[in-house]
Amino acid sequence: MAMEFLFPHTSTVMAGLLPLLVLLYYFKGKSKAAKHIPPPEAGGAWPIIGHLHHLTSSDQLPHEYLGTMADKYGPIFTIRVGLKRAVVVSNWQTAKIISFELLRSRRVKLLEHVRVSETDDSIKELHKLWVEAKTNSGYVLVEMKQWFADLTMNVLVRMVAGKRYFGVAADSDEEEGRRCQKAFRNFFHYVGLFLPADAIPFFALQVIMARADTTSVMLTWHTNQTTYLINLSLLKLNHHPYMEFLLPSPITLIPSIIISFLFIYYLLRKNTTTTNERAPPEAGGRWPIIGHLPLLAGRKLAHKVLGALADKHGPIFTIRLGAHRAIVVSNSEIARECFTGSNDKVFLNRPKSIAAVHLSHNYANLGLSPYGPYWREVRKIAMLELLSNHRLAMLSHVLESEVKNSVKEVYEKWVKEGSCLVEMKRWFEDMILKLAVRLIAGNGQPEVDEGIRKAFRAFFELMGVFTVGDAIPFLRWLDLGGYEKEMKRTGKKMDDLLQEWLDEHKRQKISGEAAEADKDFMDVMLEILDGGTNNNALKFDADTVNKATCQGLTLGVTDTTTTTLTWAVALLLNNPHVLKKAQEELDSQIGGQRQVKESDIKNLVYIQAIVKETLRLYPPTQLMPPRESIEDCTVGGYHVPAGTTLFVNLWKIHHNPQLWPNPWVFRPERFLTTHKDVDLRGKHFELLPFGSGRRGCPGISLGLQIVGFTLASLVHAFEIATPDNEPVDMTESFGLTNVKAMPLEVVLTPRLPSRVYAGW
Repeated sequence: MAMEFLFPHTSTVMAGLLPLLVLLYYFKGKSKAAKHIPPPEAGGAWPIIGHLHHLTSSDQLPHEYLGTMADKYGPIFTIRVGLKRAVVVSNWQTAKIISFELLRSRRVKLLEHVRVSETDDSIKELHKLWVEAKTNSGYVLVEMKQWFADLTMNVLVRMVAGKRYFGVAADSDEEEGRRCQKAFRNFFHYVGLFLPADAIPFFALQVIMARADTTSVMLTWHTNQTTYLINLSLLKLNHHPYMEFLLPSPITLIPSIIISFLFIYYLLRKNTTTTNERAPPEAGGRWPIIGHLPLLAGRKLAHKVLGALADKHGPIFTIRLGAHRAIVVSNSEIARECFTGSNDKVFLNRPKSIAAVHLSHNYANLGLSPYGPYWREVRKIAMLELLSNHRLAMLSHVLESEVKNSVKEVYEKWVKEGSCLVEMKRWFEDMILKLAVRLIAGNGQPEVDEGIRKAFRAFFELMGVFTVGDAIPFLRWLDLGGYEKEMKRTGKKMDDLLQEWLDEHKRQKISGEAAEADKDFMDVMLEILDGGTNNNALKFDADTVNKATCQGLTLGVTDTTTTTLTWAVALLLNNPHVLKKAQEELDSQIGGQRQVKESDIKNLVYIQAIVKETLRLYPPTQLMPPRESIEDCTVGGYHVPAGTTLFVNLWKIHHNPQLWPNPWVFRPERFLTTHKDVDLRGKHFELLPFGSGRRGCPGISLGLQIVGFTLASLVHAFEIATPDNEPVDMTESFGLTNVKAMPLEVVLTPRLPSRVYAGW
């Protein structure tokens, strides 16, 4: 599995770390012990945001809500405004104490003449307006809110500056008065705004990240460490207009802020559930929110990181991948317990992923669909109709044709140029891709061009990408790295391509052109879906089922076989004695006068042993594709709750020295002696390259058929060597499959008579 954990921009990093920092701030605040008995706290507080959701509710105004709380908790009680504590007073005696302590009135009385004077002047101005503008009805129209505001402002300005700014008797010019008026109005507007940073101070960092607007510049930089004293319950005291507690919405709350505290609340709620059952030990190094993801995001491959953790914590342990719990199994006996008996049904599900939504027709792909009636029905079709021994035998000529054509092209290049340097990863990829297209769409489709290659490569790459949204669902909307956008684009391209092929098959079916022996997967699926199969179980339309099933089966085989063949050739180059022994078997069984046939593979036991040993050392995925428990179960004596992801570390099992003597050595002979009865189909749990149980890879037979025949044909037809006879770099790369990191350039030289190649 790919464990890329990319944060391409600084702002993206901050957005991703925001939930973690908020949570740490929250718990830091909770750790402070109170030294005195506080007023009772109103119920209904949420983590992080406190009672804010009640104060912003459309059901009750803030003063009405606080009045209701006063009836329940008494004349003085506590609320939480974000991370700030506030006390609400709803009793006149208490208010009197507060007023006496906080609002002494000596200075106010000294300036009483100012208030009287301004009130008289304003009344005179009203009378003057009435005289100048009265209508025939005998009245003048006045906007009272503005009149009261001007009166109040004149009183305040005279108390502060000694002159009035509004009205006919203003001491300043008209322009200066308007500027003063606008400044005061803006001031009161902004003072009434609610900022997240006031309630949750750490959110003030968003100003730096977002280059905040004027509102943020004016208000957010101010922090207040004191306890708020709020007299909000106006129903209990009076209806003074300036005491209204406003929580308007002119500020656009940054979505990441909302996501932060909602996600943390989700985590806190989820973590409140406890169990008395014995759980597997949890690996150390867990981070809040993101869990063990940092351990898997480094340069070291995930299976090796988890292998080291198994050495420390045992053959079964727990990790956290963001919001998801996962267990890692690194022992063949515990793996057997997971995939046999009642647990085989428990671990039949697949974890949901963003890639599966966009690249597999919204989970219509057999390999990624959740357990249920649809999965059972499509699996039955795949096993009995598409991948049966009879069907594979009928399609064996397609495999032989593509392999022989590819071998012939190499020979012709050697004849023309005198030497032939081939990049084997690309050579295998092109050959298997052509084979896959023929298996899906038959002979009537156009040649595999670069557009098709790019679509398939993008599919494999994106299926292996780890997205932050999979681990932390509340951050999915951020689409860190832009992967989801690219998945949608690639999924659309792939669907358009498959639909084009399917439409052509429908036309051929109507015209009766397709012969039984030439029927490909799409032909077979058309017959099945039109023939009255259990359509009630197929929750998708027939076209979607056809495209998704054909895509899943053939693409799965394509990537895994390409990877296995590349590793096999690399291992043979680094172990020339094994290569020589394989050629000796081919010369003995096939000779040098004819080509290898698919029917010969059953007699090439050493070639089969090479394939097995390659799959032991380099399985298609070093971590078995994850599964998810659909109900509680017991594994290794530990309780595993429903919804837990299961990873089986094949790398650890396949290199267990108790099961495999000299596990790091490439020695195919072990499958002819001590391990000759061990097969690859999931019945022997010391070797599980294709999984096990009912959820094991349905394309095992097809994959082994392709790998065995292709490898035998290549080794039989050519001498293979590296350009400088240097050892091959065996570095692995990150990805959905265990791809070789470096290109594999090989010099191919024909080893058979020319007339044999001419027949190819």
